[in-house]
Amino acid sequence: MDDSSPNRQPWPLNLTDLEEAAGSVLSQMVFDYYRGGALDEITLRRNRAAWEEISLRYRVLCDVSTRRLDIDLLGSHVTSPVLFAPTAFHRLAHPDGELATARAARALGTVMVLSTLSTVPMEEVCAEHDLVWFQLYVYKDRGLTRDLVARAEAAGAKAIVLTVDAQMWGRRERDVRNRFHLPDGIQAVNALPGGFGEMPERAAESGLAAYVAALFDLTLSWRDLESLRSQTSLPIVLKGIVHPDDARLAVDSGIDAVVVSNHGGRQLDTAPATAAALPAVVAAVDGRIPVLVDGGIRRGTDVIKAIAMGASAVLIGRPVLWGLAVGGDRGIEQAVGGILGELDEAMALCGVTSPGDITSDLLG
Repeated sequence: MDDSSPNRQPWPLNLTDLEEAAGSVLSQMVFDYYRGGALDEITLRRNRAAWEEISLRYRVLCDVSTRRLDIDLLGSHVTSPVLFAPTAFHRLAHPDGELATARAARALGTVMVLSTLSTVPMEEVCAEHDLVWFQLYVYKDRGLTRDLVARAEAAGAKAIVLTVDAQMWGRRERDVRNRFHLPDGIQAVNALPGGFGEMPERAAESGLAAYVAALFDLTLSWRDLESLRSQTSLPIVLKGIVHPDDARLAVDSGIDAVVVSNHGGRQLDTAPATAAALPAVVAAVDGRIPVLVDGGIRRGTDVIKAIAMGASAVLIGRPVLWGLAVGGDRGIEQAVGGILGELDEAMALCGVTSPGDITSDLLG
């Protein structure tokens, strides 16, 4: 993004400043929807605080003159270990919606995980970028769910990311207070073929919560993973794992990767921070499949900590939305590029030259 014009405001210095800038351009309803968590937002706050509490015990007198950030993940070469987490309704932040997000992910050479609740059809998003993973919610209408999986694979998605912690919606009081709903002209377009793309305003509650309660399948269980596997040849990732026993079950079920996630603090309040849950999940998986993590990652040093704890990569969600709101695809590039710059700098200061060199001995 060009900041050379004398009339242009300087780009926010960090992601905290960027969130504030996004709040100045988004409606209160949308800003609260993006940033809010469940109930008292304890887990939301814990996610950030837990990364801050971890120390880095750096090494010195290491040749760090040449560094690289790229990794290999689920059969794809990715230019950094920072991926875009699935987040819904991008057209609430910018008219181009998920197309702008895909352009930014393409420019950065990283994975975009596209939400089921996208406001742009998955086919158009996958045509924009060749490193898209499709995040799946399971509907009571299993025919629609099967169609979503088939469409994602046909469109060129590289993985299916099954969210496993959100069949019942956590109570998000900001959304209840604002009676969250989708404005005219914005729909959950991937579900339109099943007749489930509309989300009308509901009095005295969140329209999204009512949508989920009516349509998502509470019977989803480990038994359904075999059926999902039979529907696609793509890698399957489970997102929403915090318990080591569930991590072991995922491996035993033939899952290809897991994401340690508490849904950004938006589901069960007082759940553990993802940084706190990560070590036990890594130990349970024992190197058999990749472990990814999201939740509260806002600095390059957080990325190093996550990798040192055993994660293969991290995902960031809200910072992508803040960049989208403030500057479209170039805003996302600027926001994520800032984290990548911090990661590169922190790696050098820690005495490592690639993500593969980051080991647990860096943790203080």
